[in-house]
Amino acid sequence: MHPILFRIPLPKMPLMLWWGLAFIAAIAVVSALNGLRKKDRGTAGVALVIAAGAGVAGYMFRETKFEAANLPIYSYGVMLGLSLVVGWYLTLTLAERDGLPKETMANCYVITAIAAILGSRILYVVTNPDEFKQASDFFALRRGGLVAYGGFLGGYLGSWLYLRSHKIRLMPWADVAVPSLASGLLITRIGCYLFGCDFGKRLPEGAPGFIAKLGTFPQWPKETLEGSEGSPAFARHLDIVGKHTPAADELMKMGHSYPVHPTQIYESLVGLALLVLLLWQRKHQRFRGQIFFLFAFGYGYLRFLIESLRDDSERGEFGPMMGEHWLIAGSLLVMSVAFVFGISLGITNPKVRNVARVAAFVPPLVAFFILKPASFGKQQAVQLSTSQWIGMATAVICAYFYAQFWETARKSPKLAMGLESLGDIKATADDMAPRRKKVDDDEEDDEPHDEAESEEPDDDTAPEAPVAKKPKKKKGLKKKKVAAPAEEEPSEPEGDDEAPKPAASGGTDDAKTEVDDTKVDEKVDEKAEEKEKDDA
Repeated sequence: MHPILFRIPLPKMPLMLWWGLAFIAAIAVVSALNGLRKKDRGTAGVALVIAAGAGVAGYMFRETKFEAANLPIYSYGVMLGLSLVVGWYLTLTLAERDGLPKETMANCYVITAIAAILGSRILYVVTNPDEFKQASDFFALRRGGLVAYGGFLGGYLGSWLYLRSHKIRLMPWADVAVPSLASGLLITRIGCYLFGCDFGKRLPEGAPGFIAKLGTFPQWPKETLEGSEGSPAFARHLDIVGKHTPAADELMKMGHSYPVHPTQIYESLVGLALLVLLLWQRKHQRFRGQIFFLFAFGYGYLRFLIESLRDDSERGEFGPMMGEHWLIAGSLLVMSVAFVFGISLGITNPKVRNVARVAAFVPPLVAFFILKPASFGKQQAVQLSTSQWIGMATAVICAYFYAQFWETARKSPKLAMGLESLGDIKATADDMAPRRKKVDDDEEDDEPHDEAESEEPDDDTAPEAPVAKKPKKKKGLKKKKVAAPAEEEPSEPEGDDEAPKPAASGGTDDAKTEVDDTKVDEKVDEKAEEKEKDDA
């Protein structure tokens, strides 16, 4: 494990920071102009904000320059970039399957990624203010300094603001975005492991050998990172034992840290498990937002457990000081109750659901008896970390809304899964999902087919359309021929007064009609003869 993967040789000249910021501002301006051309005010506005921010930063750091013989490529940065690329393809693929507008979702992903990085950095600054002496330290990301939950909250806020400007509800997007968060955990935590940050507490004696080997972090050479005496775990243990002590000399002689919990690997496995769970749950999704709520609860619960094993001082702690067995077990109990009345509703099998509800109370009981001290005077008072408070709060809130949405889905399944019911989806025909296109095309294909079947008896007469007019005109003649004998029947006393009246009043019209009909019949006969000659 090493924080730097490789180094790129650089020319022997200073590199000004404002060059890169000016490049970012130029790209943002081009994106803003493109958004204005397409009348996409939301994208244009965000791009202008980015351009303005890059411009201001470029002016503030116009004198900042980098002079180095080579450019270090950090392991965490590489893994972070890889997670963004994987998340891009995963999110847009799922969005297209769900019928969301692809171009809008692509823009939303970019905005979400930027907001997530800013949010994760801001939360780190808030929890570790003593590490930042000047404004330029905010942009010094070479040593890490990003908090996952800050990224989630920042990305959530950025997505909501962008989608609101496009009149699209958040939940459909959140469902397709959270699998990329799970894949991001899987990848970025490997970067944390290579860097050595976010390590855990010391392993107890008798821990499995392979875990102890994974949890041993080396002492780096002094030139690896400026101002660093080794990996974060090694530096932490050196501070605990105190410098210039026999324990410190022993630690320096070992050249590595004491074995600790490799919590980075634990969380990477959590990301893998959540990714598999979310992709499976999509096949059984009952309402929009179900995937998002499931991820938020699952990650909040598991992150709370992992945080209990963490030992890095950058986590930040606050809240009441209580006995560890009461605080940890009580918090797990709160989330277990939230699971029973919320998330467990998604388990459709009654027997499995009941077993899961009972099993949900096992972790609080186990935590209580493991952490319970032998006597009251030996209990250890602790505080929850920032991530533990956020994880517990999000788990409870998401479980509540999961139950509300589930009830809506039970009463109206189509409404719960409909996109239009959750907002105005601004999508063109090209942006809609293939399955929706297929349904529309099939309906259009069926309509002419049905009409053709209903008109089959007329197919033989269709070519002789002019001849078909002849019987229509003769119907009138037949009616008049039938009515004519009625005028010549003097033997019917009731018809003597009334029968001559219609004949007298309509005689002229009948004569004209007969003449017109005769002319029409002659024309029809002439056309029929001409057609017979042509056919011959």
